[in-house]
Amino acid sequence: MENVSCYYNGHISSFSQTGMSLNDLLVQRGYGIFDYLRVVDNQPLFVEDHLDRLYQSASIMHMEVPQSKEAILKIVLELVAKNDMPYSGLKLIVSGGDSTDGYTLEQPRLTIIQQPLPVPSNSFSVSPFVLMSHPFQRQLPQVKTTDYLMAIYLQPKLKAFGGQDILYTHEGMVRECPRSNFFMISEQGHIVTPKDDILKGITRKNILAAAIENGIQVEERPISMDEIKTAKGAFIASSTKRIIPVSKIDESVIATDSPILEKVFNMLVQKEQAYTNR
Repeated sequence: MENVSCYYNGHISSFSQTGMSLNDLLVQRGYGIFDYLRVVDNQPLFVEDHLDRLYQSASIMHMEVPQSKEAILKIVLELVAKNDMPYSGLKLIVSGGDSTDGYTLEQPRLTIIQQPLPVPSNSFSVSPFVLMSHPFQRQLPQVKTTDYLMAIYLQPKLKAFGGQDILYTHEGMVRECPRSNFFMISEQGHIVTPKDDILKGITRKNILAAAIENGIQVEERPISMDEIKTAKGAFIASSTKRIIPVSKIDESVIATDSPILEKVFNMLVQKEQAYTNR
């Protein structure tokens, strides 16, 4: 990472020469938002959607992003060209910025970091995940904040459980995973995903759109933990994970042989390819 260029507070410089102010509210109070997207063949994937969500998060958090969307896109393209990491991830962070009293929001900062990622396979060959449920409702769930306290706190418990990810629930209802959305395949073959009190991912948006385009019925509604026991399949999805089947949640075993799983994966890959081939 030392030789990788990043953007911080108005300047592009090497990662090793960049340091965040200790007075920044992100450091002092954990106040910040971010968005994350993949770069495929040196093209930032669905960057417009990610910028829209970044600005939406900033608005809800009373933060003024220090650059326009057009300016950020220009910076992103410059970084991608400079770093030449064809398959990578871009993290766009808006931190609270320095505060004279350590509490008042004054002038947020923008940081953009690029990190290499493995080349993703376009064949559906991923191993299913086992999820451990945990009762937790994220604060301001519609905002992609930098707060992952609960997810990181639960890692030792998840490791002891033998699972790969956590599924947040609230009063017996499914919410989301810390870094991905949850989907269920109903007995009727519909794709069902929670509608409220979650962060609506960009991959989620593309999956639902592709499903509708291909004649698969979609339901955005509450899902109870009891209903999952009757599911014909389940999966989680995010920008980096794409789609990963779920074989078990706590003690409930879930089938992973639904043809809809591979169909959804292939539809998502086609969406990505259509975007990069524009």
